[in-house]
Amino acid sequence: MKRTKGTFARLYTREGERLSTQPWNCYPRPQLRREDWLNLNGDWAFTVSADEEVPAVFERTIRVPFPPESLLSGIHEVFPEEKNRFYKTSFTLPAGFRKDRVLLHVGAADQVAAVWVNGVMVGEHTGGYQPFTLDITHVLGEENILVIRVSDHLSRQILPYGKQCHRRGGMWYTPVSGIWQTVWLESVPREYIRSLRIDTGENFVEFSTEKLDGTIDIQTPEGPVELPLKAGKARIELDHPRLWSPEEPYLYHCTIHAGEDVVSTYFALRTIDVREADGIPRLCLNGKPYFFHGLLDQGYWSDGSFTPAAPECYEQDILAMKSLGFNTLRKHIKVEPEQFYYDCDRLGMIVFQDFVNNGDYNFIRDTALPTVGLRARGDRNLHRDPKTRSAFLTHMEQTVQQLWNHPSVCYWTIFNEGWGQFDSTALYRHLKALDSTRIVDSASGWFTGGESDVVSDHVYFKPFRPRKTKKPLVLSEFGGYAWKVPDHAFNPDHEYGYRHFEDQETFEKTLVELYEKEIVPAIPKGLCGAIYTQLSDVEDETNGLVTYDRKVMKVDPKVMMVLAEKLKI
Repeated sequence: MKRTKGTFARLYTREGERLSTQPWNCYPRPQLRREDWLNLNGDWAFTVSADEEVPAVFERTIRVPFPPESLLSGIHEVFPEEKNRFYKTSFTLPAGFRKDRVLLHVGAADQVAAVWVNGVMVGEHTGGYQPFTLDITHVLGEENILVIRVSDHLSRQILPYGKQCHRRGGMWYTPVSGIWQTVWLESVPREYIRSLRIDTGENFVEFSTEKLDGTIDIQTPEGPVELPLKAGKARIELDHPRLWSPEEPYLYHCTIHAGEDVVSTYFALRTIDVREADGIPRLCLNGKPYFFHGLLDQGYWSDGSFTPAAPECYEQDILAMKSLGFNTLRKHIKVEPEQFYYDCDRLGMIVFQDFVNNGDYNFIRDTALPTVGLRARGDRNLHRDPKTRSAFLTHMEQTVQQLWNHPSVCYWTIFNEGWGQFDSTALYRHLKALDSTRIVDSASGWFTGGESDVVSDHVYFKPFRPRKTKKPLVLSEFGGYAWKVPDHAFNPDHEYGYRHFEDQETFEKTLVELYEKEIVPAIPKGLCGAIYTQLSDVEDETNGLVTYDRKVMKVDPKVMMVLAEKLKI
């Protein structure tokens, strides 16, 4: 299916208007940095074919790492799911680049990728949100041809798909396929650090990696500290710990020497847990009750779809929302490039991270009936297909491992509004066994069929009234007020939101009243966090605090900062 040009507005962000020839030319893995790397982003040959064999002719050009459905890719088409996306480029290693091994990294490709180097298949990968790495040392020559085939059948039953839909509209969006994160090369010694796990608490840090010996040099406010690394393990307790928070996002930077390998990384010290304060269960950051004043962040961009025009776009979003007084982003059923989480770490923005849904969606069952209050439903026997369940579990485990080291990630959401929900108690217990250091929201919105660290409500079409609970209460979605800004809307003919306004003044006034009448009074009664829908407009949705192209802020930062002060515990 080819999108008819002119149906929707061609909205570009400011960064998209000045896109470089080699976009995203920054090191893609901030928590495991090395000096020797080569960015392969830019213009690649591109074609689609129903055959799985590499075609002889590539008719078109695509700009990597933007998905072909996006404006910035230069393709801007939605292809039939039976068509494979083929990418082709060439590269020559710079003089002195190669050590013992050369690794090919793909940040993410949606959903099944196969890779050839110089005509030799070097590996395959399944999963649209995880990075993967292939050792290509054995097939390299002086001049090298790289081909990547990506297939995406948008199978709702098996692989995670998030908000992608063949028939986009309303709260469902244009599907995304192909390569959507940086493709890059890295040179490493024969024995090298493949993975790094960092465990922290209020005053300690523990490093775990491959069974290598070496040292870790940590920069502290009191000066450098050298820590021995023995068989891949190291631990230290800090005498004067500086804790991480949105108000003071302090990061400890360090360098790891392991044999001939040298990497730089960072960590932060913070705790997140549940404690009782004045007889009320509270979410506590670093041991103290904290109100999580947040926004739903879906991570879509008017010109790049899944992928913003430049890594700086994440920083701009985060700083813009901090200027409005927000301290939390709920990353909604999407896993981002590591750059996003790094920026949240260093700039001070808490992340409530959703896992990406799979399984079928039914409007009556999953949205209409719960919205009018019919939410009592067990989930042990829902989505019983073993392949569906196994795929979700695998993606959940991979996401935990992928984001483990990021201090900004404080909260996991397993299911959203019943989408793909099954046996939430079993998944809660499994997730807590994997990660006991973060808060787990088993079912955001409704259908709380089992164990959870919080009570999580979505309220859109009626006033929010906090209920007395034995667990911290989180309003994990609300609001959704829509104002369609002329010349900055994706769909000229339609818009989607939960209450519509015609001008900025009324929109802002009503939004502030919503907080003052419903959110502020609920905090003394036990409300621990509130996630407003949403950060930006997305396609038909015009309920963002900024427009889809990020060019218009719909509210006054001074007004919002005054409001934010009223929300502090």
